[in-house]
Amino acid sequence: MSLHPPPALPLPDSIASSAALCDAVLRLRGPALAAELGRIAGEVTHSPWARYVPADTAPATAPPPDALIQDIAHDDCRLGRFEVAGGPGGPAERRSLENLARLAAGVLHVHSLAQRSTHAYAQVEAMLQHQAQILDQIHESVVTMDQHGFITSWNKGAERLFGYTPVEAIGRNILFLYDDEDPTFHDPFLMQGGRLMEVRRKKKSGEVFWASLSLSPLVDANDRSTGLIAYLTDITERKQAEERIHHLAYYDALTGLPNRTLLTKLVDQALSVAQRTKSHGCVLFIDLNRFKLINDTLGRVAGDQLLREVAQRFRMALREQDVVARLNGDEFAVGLFELTQHYEAGTVAQKLMAALSQPFLIDGHDLRVGAAIGISVYPEDGQDAETLLRQADIAMYRAKQGAEVDGVAFYSADMNQGMHERMRIESGLRHALGSNQLLLHYQPKFSIGDGSIIGAEALVRWQHPERGMVPPGEFIPLAEATGLVVQVGEWVLEAVCAQAQAWKLAGMRPIRLAVNVSAREFTATLPDRVQNTLRRYELEPEWLELEITESTLMHNIDRVIAIMDRISALGVTLSLDDFGTGYSSLSYLKRFPIDTLKIDRSFTTGIPHDSSDCAIASTIISISRQLSLRVIAEGVETVDQLSFLERSGCDEVQGYLYSRPLPPLEFEQALVEKGWAPSAAHSGGGE
Repeated sequence: MSLHPPPALPLPDSIASSAALCDAVLRLRGPALAAELGRIAGEVTHSPWARYVPADTAPATAPPPDALIQDIAHDDCRLGRFEVAGGPGGPAERRSLENLARLAAGVLHVHSLAQRSTHAYAQVEAMLQHQAQILDQIHESVVTMDQHGFITSWNKGAERLFGYTPVEAIGRNILFLYDDEDPTFHDPFLMQGGRLMEVRRKKKSGEVFWASLSLSPLVDANDRSTGLIAYLTDITERKQAEERIHHLAYYDALTGLPNRTLLTKLVDQALSVAQRTKSHGCVLFIDLNRFKLINDTLGRVAGDQLLREVAQRFRMALREQDVVARLNGDEFAVGLFELTQHYEAGTVAQKLMAALSQPFLIDGHDLRVGAAIGISVYPEDGQDAETLLRQADIAMYRAKQGAEVDGVAFYSADMNQGMHERMRIESGLRHALGSNQLLLHYQPKFSIGDGSIIGAEALVRWQHPERGMVPPGEFIPLAEATGLVVQVGEWVLEAVCAQAQAWKLAGMRPIRLAVNVSAREFTATLPDRVQNTLRRYELEPEWLELEITESTLMHNIDRVIAIMDRISALGVTLSLDDFGTGYSSLSYLKRFPIDTLKIDRSFTTGIPHDSSDCAIASTIISISRQLSLRVIAEGVETVDQLSFLERSGCDEVQGYLYSRPLPPLEFEQALVEKGWAPSAAHSGGGE
């Protein structure tokens, strides 16, 4: 046996075989690679039959019995085997086959590692591409930044939202997207993440918008912070909707001024400051004069424009820190703060009055409005906004009654007592309407010529169960101010017609019973209501007369005349009450389908000693004659008054000289005595 191993392949053959093996492994796969490796093994061992069998393959045929078999393994990992036969089969061929197997094991192992790395890289690349597609497809903007705020990634959502491409955005500091007025611009908490905010950001176009911003920490494999992930969504539409809702909730739609709700909030906030600084605060309650007349005459469009201009003048007359609000209708309120003395509010009230002194030019009309202003003072009159507003409202009501100079009044405790009394009467009157506490008295109207009763004026009375008879002067003005006069008027018309029906059934001839109609009642529905009431009680129109105050007629003349024409067409008599006290106009008077003019008691009182009253009364009588109208004077209490009126040509009178207002039964008795009604009428009297 030789002590030296047989020589290996000649060097050139070894190099050629190695190169061929490496080339095959790199280029070939599957059966082609196996065939090439088998060929190389046969060439190295000079064998006519040779093959390469991969580790995971079972050959279709067994190797020849004398075949040389050499496993190919790397670190106990079997990769395949060489099988050769028909060659010399000596020790030299075996060593060559072993050397080839070692080379193949190394090359196949390295190639396998390379394949796995390439596959893993491809998987990672595919996964990253997949994730990038997901980020780009979602609507939300996703931006990552390092710990210093420099942008490191920028998805398609961010590109759509801001208008910057990734090339334009990545590498820049996130601050370039901030709006300068954004309160979070220098917020140190931003870098901590975990917070949902509403922020203002700026697009490439310069447009500033609202965004919902959520921040999450960005960490590395060792859980160390490397930056932030920002998620942004455009919420501009929602913010604008919220602002619109807020404006509707806290601002007057017509004038743009704060409404009562916002005024209350602002006043309460200011009072908290005033309490700490020991300063004064005042609330002014403003009610415009003559606004309803303008609104009814010129229409709502002109009225709205007037309110807008009044609001603008008020705003310009006040300081920046003062609050002016529109409460409702023609009512405004002003909050004044940082005052050293409360009487400064009086100066401001005069400035507001002066702001209204110049006429308002609207639709070609020079319109003038005044105001009544009530003032309440903090802390003397109240500690909160609602109390101060309520007290200022009471003071305004006193100013509107003309109890104060220049239409301005400061609140005082006695006003509150008066207001409570007013509310008590109002509540009692509402109750009286539904509990048979109202009744009628009838003041006869007499013919001056023969002294006969030619009619009566129905006057409402309130029989209170505890207070007794409430004077009309206490509740009639209140009914007019609160609108209850409409319900009272409806009750009076029903009660008069019911009484007239009773007298008619008792055999009484028709007599004119006059019912006063307030301005609030004088609407397009009045003629139908009168007609339906007469029909329901089966009364002829001769039983009814409607007395209308002169001021009622001056609101929308054409509309008023149309209503009067409809009433006259029913056969109902119309009388113009309080003539000479309102907006007298002869050009309108001749157009009104009226039957009678009534001289107001304010003119008859001074007759015959007051020359002005005598002149006015004589003029009214003269006008009536020229227009073929009857004329009646009310409030006649002396023989001298009666004599003057008779000499002047007055037709009718009513007053205490002849008779006080009478309950229904007494009025029936007076009619019986005058021969107007049979004595049996007593059985039909009713109230």
